[in-house]
Amino acid sequence: MTHPNLLILDHPLIQQKLYYLRSKKSNNLSFRNMLDEISALMVYEVTRDLPVDERDVETPLEITTGYVLSKKVTLVPILRAGLAMCDGILKLIPQARVGHLGLYRDKYSLKPVEYYSKFPSDMNDSEVIIIDPMLATGGSAVAAVDFVKKTGVRNIRFVCLVASPEGVKLMAEHHGDVPIYTAALDRQLNEHGYILPGLGDAGDRIYGTE
Repeated sequence: MTHPNLLILDHPLIQQKLYYLRSKKSNNLSFRNMLDEISALMVYEVTRDLPVDERDVETPLEITTGYVLSKKVTLVPILRAGLAMCDGILKLIPQARVGHLGLYRDKYSLKPVEYYSKFPSDMNDSEVIIIDPMLATGGSAVAAVDFVKKTGVRNIRFVCLVASPEGVKLMAEHHGDVPIYTAALDRQLNEHGYILPGLGDAGDRIYGTE
């Protein structure tokens, strides 16, 4: 099974930055910087079809028609690794609000466990972008969408750097209405639930906790 709304962002600049993110030669600083840059590039495609309103704007010469986003945008990073993608996106959408969702994967069951959540009170009126560098087993992604949908939100997008077929399949089974934007659909998961070829543990590489 494939996800009906899987979009692989194959822009050359995105793919080049993914190349450097994959490399084990990239240190923590270069990994963070590259993650910031690729997140900004990806959000162009992720937000391509956001609704807009027409508004008059006065230029130095005359009045013309311009466009502004018609709905608020809320980012929901899955802690901790997803938080590192926020800055790059906020550079493009500085008015976006940021909710937080803390999940960790139990090392034995590989299932997600919630330990923290804090969302804007009116999030159900916004376009929500859930962000996490990896879509591996899919458990955390499914749980994150479950939590967000409970607030009444229906306009949800999921953004990741790298996805596995297993994670995409699980998302399709539970949330086929939520589009997935990724820079790469990799080959498989290993026995520990890591994506192959992947880019290692994103959180460890961001924060230097290997």
